[in-house]
Amino acid sequence: MDIPNFIFTVVLVTASGALAPGPLFFATVSHGTRSGAKGGLWVSVGHTIVEFPLVLLLASGLLTAYNQPDVQFVAQLVVGVAGGTALLVFGALQIRGALRAKAGDSGSGEVKLRSPLLLGLGLSGLNPFFIVWWLTVGTKLILEALALASLAGIVLMYVFHVWMDYAWLILTAHFARMGRDLVGTRGYRVLMVFFGAILIYFGLTFLLSTL
Repeated sequence: MDIPNFIFTVVLVTASGALAPGPLFFATVSHGTRSGAKGGLWVSVGHTIVEFPLVLLLASGLLTAYNQPDVQFVAQLVVGVAGGTALLVFGALQIRGALRAKAGDSGSGEVKLRSPLLLGLGLSGLNPFFIVWWLTVGTKLILEALALASLAGIVLMYVFHVWMDYAWLILTAHFARMGRDLVGTRGYRVLMVFFGAILIYFGLTFLLSTL
């Protein structure tokens, strides 16, 4: 595969993961209503801090170890339980914050998970769907990148992959902020409860699929 065709493939395959609604997307919408595009940028940075080392580990041979049944079972169990629990907590805090604000707390009851960087870290590293995507679909890109240009191919692949994450999450957060201004305070609180419920749904899904 030549470089232009490889880049085209990376962009198309990346869209299957980056543009699919998931915990990171809904958390970005939630945080973006407060912080706008800047929040989306920091969520993306947190996501990259987890993702790029994972790609390098896979390229360096971690995939071989992961394919061992015992290692795979333990990894899936740890990530599934930790990720599911974290999403349940995030969702519950989101709903509690929205309900407290509705009761007249002047926003003091809003969820205290203020750091979009930590959200990006947590909802990437503890997201089984994200891990599985790189261990399946993403692994094919890694192998093709290695065959194309070794380590330089990995860097090329990742650059054309990660820009879509940044563009998508920054735009998502920006439009979420605009949407808050449009729907008003009451509509904003309803949205926060709704997105909190979605995070709880993902958390339950992770736990049930793992256990």
